[in-house]
Amino acid sequence: MATAAAASASEAEAEPKAGPKAEGEEDEAKAARTRRKVLSRAVAAATYKTIGPEWDQQEEGVSESDGDEEYAMASSAESSPGEYEWEYDEEEEKNQLEIERLEEQLSINVYDYNCHVDLIRLLRLEGELTKVRMARQKMSEIFPLTEELWLEWLHDEISMALDGLDREHVYDLFEKAVKDYICPNIWLEYGQYSVGGIGQKGGLEKVRSVFERALSSVGLHMTKGLAIWEAYREFESAIVEAARLQAEAPRLAEYQAYIDFEMKIGDPARIQLIFERALVENCLVPDLWIRYSQYLDRQLKVKDLVLSVHSRAVRNCPWTVALWSRYLLAMERHGVDHRGISVTFEKALSAGFIQATDYVEIWQAYLDYLRRRVDFKQDSSKELEELRSAFARALEYLKQEVEERFNESGDPSCLIMQNWARIEARLCNNMQKARELWDSIMTKGNAKYANMWLEYYNLERAHGDTQHCRKALHRAVQCTSDYPEHVCEVLLTMERTEGTLEDWDIAVQKTETRLARVNEQRIKAAEKEAALAQQEEEKAEQRKRARAEKKALKKKKKTRGAEKNMVDEDDEKEWGDEEEEQPSKRRRLENSVPPTGEAERGPDADPGLVGVELPSKPKERVAAPRRDVPKVLHDSSKDGITVFVSNLPYSLEEPATVLRPLFEACGDVVEIRPIFSNRGDFRGYCYVEFKEEAAAQRALELDRKSVEGRPMFVSPCVDKSKNPDFKVFRYSTALEKHKLFISGLPFSCTREELEEICKAHGTVKDIRLVTNRAGKPKGLAYVEYENESQASQAVLKMDGMTVKENIIKVAISNPPQRKFPEKPEARKAPGGPLVPRQIYGARGKGRTQLSLLPRALQRPGAPAAQAENGPAPPPAGATPAATEAPKMSNADFAKLLLRK
Repeated sequence: MATAAAASASEAEAEPKAGPKAEGEEDEAKAARTRRKVLSRAVAAATYKTIGPEWDQQEEGVSESDGDEEYAMASSAESSPGEYEWEYDEEEEKNQLEIERLEEQLSINVYDYNCHVDLIRLLRLEGELTKVRMARQKMSEIFPLTEELWLEWLHDEISMALDGLDREHVYDLFEKAVKDYICPNIWLEYGQYSVGGIGQKGGLEKVRSVFERALSSVGLHMTKGLAIWEAYREFESAIVEAARLQAEAPRLAEYQAYIDFEMKIGDPARIQLIFERALVENCLVPDLWIRYSQYLDRQLKVKDLVLSVHSRAVRNCPWTVALWSRYLLAMERHGVDHRGISVTFEKALSAGFIQATDYVEIWQAYLDYLRRRVDFKQDSSKELEELRSAFARALEYLKQEVEERFNESGDPSCLIMQNWARIEARLCNNMQKARELWDSIMTKGNAKYANMWLEYYNLERAHGDTQHCRKALHRAVQCTSDYPEHVCEVLLTMERTEGTLEDWDIAVQKTETRLARVNEQRIKAAEKEAALAQQEEEKAEQRKRARAEKKALKKKKKTRGAEKNMVDEDDEKEWGDEEEEQPSKRRRLENSVPPTGEAERGPDADPGLVGVELPSKPKERVAAPRRDVPKVLHDSSKDGITVFVSNLPYSLEEPATVLRPLFEACGDVVEIRPIFSNRGDFRGYCYVEFKEEAAAQRALELDRKSVEGRPMFVSPCVDKSKNPDFKVFRYSTALEKHKLFISGLPFSCTREELEEICKAHGTVKDIRLVTNRAGKPKGLAYVEYENESQASQAVLKMDGMTVKENIIKVAISNPPQRKFPEKPEARKAPGGPLVPRQIYGARGKGRTQLSLLPRALQRPGAPAAQAENGPAPPPAGATPAATEAPKMSNADFAKLLLRK
């Protein structure tokens, strides 16, 4: 309305004017006053429409009919610009005279209440905002204002409030208003206005404070106190509802299915509505914004709607470079001015992308836009210079800003520089600049790649000359290391079709020399690799011999220990009965404690020893923990309903009793088979057999559950000899963009404390604290979010955070690939193909590979060398194997002791 009135006034002003110069100036002044008057009328009319007739009735001395007349006058002024011009002039002059009279009257008597009211009314009617504000301020300093005057003043100030400072000014005005009288309407207006600032810092506390004070002041008002209570109750109900919606898990999958359904039907209104509903609950999902904006770009193509959605998308997910690129394209597509697009691009640079390649992508999108602005038919233009400056700035930005942050430029192949060189060559016909750019590309580590040289060659072929093509290929032959044969073939092909005999001879000589040198290098590399493989084979053979010697030594020590135990038993007998009792006194590892008593002694035993308990504490210490556990062969046909449980505490006396309550929660347990050593000690693992396979699958969820302070490992029961590729580790070792890896955590940090920190940045699906086999924390954790965008946001906010005086590091989960050395040898499996040999032995790489066998007992690694006509003599001090003493019996040991 105000615009129409201003246009009308402009048309009136554009009419030809007659008369002398003085009259012309007077007419211009009148026209200016008329325009101001029309604008003030339009503002008053708009306010009337917005607030309603109650606002007009609150003005003291202004009737409803007066308001209607003013509104009608303003409306008619819009429709017919010059018809009532003379009426406005006369009324304005009359009001100005009245304002001057009232101001003079107040200068004489400042306590004239009615003069204040009339002056405020006239100034407000004339649109003098600054003067009416000063008049109200002066009146409020002298008199307490009525509820109507305060509401009128507050409504005017609220309509002009634009930013935070203006809002604070309105708050101060409300504080003055509630001190004059008990006015429920002012308190209600105060509370409703404070709700609008809830998004600011401390906004929620401000709203509650205003309503609490309002209840204390006017809550007991007989007729209007109820409105305050109702407003406060509705506000708190809205807060609770918002919290409930925020706590609910986003239903992205359901919305995606609903969107697919509506897309098939094709109703634009319904499709737009379902997208908006989905974005309310999933505003941080970049893929949803991309799909919505793509639909609008391709189907609706409404400028205001498309640009609005793109703007909202980058505000919700500023870390997603695809949204910024699409936004730039949409702005260009709908004709947004260059300044607006440039401002949006600068915002994108400061958005904080999480990958170096994202900056390369956004620069490419902006450079493509600048290239499309250039008219290349002209030799030089402002747009072309801007494009070149942007290319130079992009290279400098990637070198300084991006490389400093990510330790990489994000553009190792120099794609931006390649694009610049193509533009200079093809569109600007500036091959000199293109060659300089390609020289810079090659100096950045790309000279060893054949495809880079062939790109340069094709550019020279299309826009350069044969001399530079030949020069480029000659350099490529010397520098290329990945596919030199291909480059040599291209050079020879060019010389065959275009070169002279001299050029052909030079090309053949260079290519043969280069290929010979390459073959020589490859042979040396192969020999070196073969030598390394031979060394690995030798080391593996040495480890094999060391394990065999260690096993033999262990077996020998076990035999000596058994013989020593036999001697200890013979010490309890008479020395003359050894040979008769020897066969019955050999201990067997699978038997229990040997019988004692008279039958154990011979007929010639001392009668005084019969029935006397001999001292046997050493035997009791060894035999006490033994268990009579029958050996049960494992039935591989039941692997599907069996789980393997390991890493259990060795101190468990009754493993089956402790574990049964845990596994019965998963299903019916048929049997729990703990594994014991020959001495009866629990070995820390067992088998749990269920009735159903589903119960076994549920039991796998108990993996890493703590049992007496130690994490229990639960894995499927699989025969690795039949399934060598089976891996027990159940966590992914690939890149997971929705999962975070956190290091540097204090050892005292619990799962609940970490979850409290992480849930502020998204919905946490799982948290895993990494521990060692004993259950002690390692300061590492994996946190799984619902989607990639939440994880990316958490990385930006949590990396470098201090947790209990520890600075943590947060990154997207991407475990490094394990580098297994090549296995140099293979062994023939019985009845099967070659199976790789384990290099590091049964105990893994972490164990030492040194031989712990004393040198005096080590066997020679290779057969003894033979002399020319027979076996070589044994070394000095060596004892021949044939002279090895026979094994001694218990009787031999006894005779040996008796001789001393």
